Amino acid sequence: MTKSIHLSLDAMGGDNAPEIVIEGAAQSKIRYPNLKFSFFGNENKILPLINTLDILKNSNVFHTNDIIDANEKPSVAVRKGKNSSMSMAIQLVKTGKADALVSAGNTGALMAMTKLILRPMDGITRPAIAAYFPTIVGESCMLDLGANIECDAKNLVQFAFMGQAFANIVMGIKNPTISLLNIGEEEQKGLDYIREASKILMDLKNQINYKGFIEGDKIAQGLSDVVIADGFSGNVSLKTAEGTALLVTSYLKKALSSSIRSKIGYLFAKKAINDFRLQMDPRKYNGAVFLGLNGIAVKSHGGTDAFGFANAIGVAVDMVRYNFISDLKNKISKIENSL
Repeated sequence: MTKSIHLSLDAMGGDNAPEIVIEGAAQSKIRYPNLKFSFFGNENKILPLINTLDILKNSNVFHTNDIIDANEKPSVAVRKGKNSSMSMAIQLVKTGKADALVSAGNTGALMAMTKLILRPMDGITRPAIAAYFPTIVGESCMLDLGANIECDAKNLVQFAFMGQAFANIVMGIKNPTISLLNIGEEEQKGLDYIREASKILMDLKNQINYKGFIEGDKIAQGLSDVVIADGFSGNVSLKTAEGTALLVTSYLKKALSSSIRSKIGYLFAKKAINDFRLQMDPRKYNGAVFLGLNGIAVKSHGGTDAFGFANAIGVAVDMVRYNFISDLKNKISKIENSL
């Protein structure tokens, strides 16, 4: 990375803020030396931490005592949170003084504020939350993961084109395959709006590599590069996958400590087991993107640690490096008349 990238960070968002935000920024700057940060939050808590890290000495700190609570309703956050660390961080992107923002704060509030301040792109009815999803063969992209609980067919079609752009621009997949999450692969199965979206995508096959329906158990097999769902189904799928990962690693840990023989076996297989744990580590895939906005906004998991937050910063860096916003606008403008 040669170009300097300026990131706006909500230092007070998340369960362990501001420590994990600042430590995560320091970790990411080792990987991306040309990063510059602007931290928003309580300077009495932020500055002492930054002052212990020489790598962050050129960072900006903007003080505010206002913080969006994790349980704050989005409507209340928008109405009362104008001077909050979250809102101020978004505003820096809006003015063009920062290339992207990262926050581990309240998801609903962040989506509501970014939608209000950054505004949806022309041709996009509803922005969606997208994230990497680990599979047997690598990674896929899944959206929506919770921004839109209820959707119609047009929303799903727009999500498909946004997901296609994400996989193409950021993941480097030349002609990504697209599938709709459903309860079966047959055309007659599923809710009306899902079947309608499928028909529209079939008619647009010259513009999108649509493969039809996909069931939940096929996602992790990597049978599709992009999986499209409404926010309710997508979020349930994501949380179920995260819980399954924790279950598997917990079972593995118990099995390896159940007897002397198991413990001896662990010594011989230590490297392979550590590689397995890394692949299953949800922190590695931390960083969900709000697609469809006139600006880059990345949501980190609220309960992550510094390593996870650094990975969310890495997602923002990739979005900036690959000129995602301008490329997505070009792609959306080409298909807008078809929707």
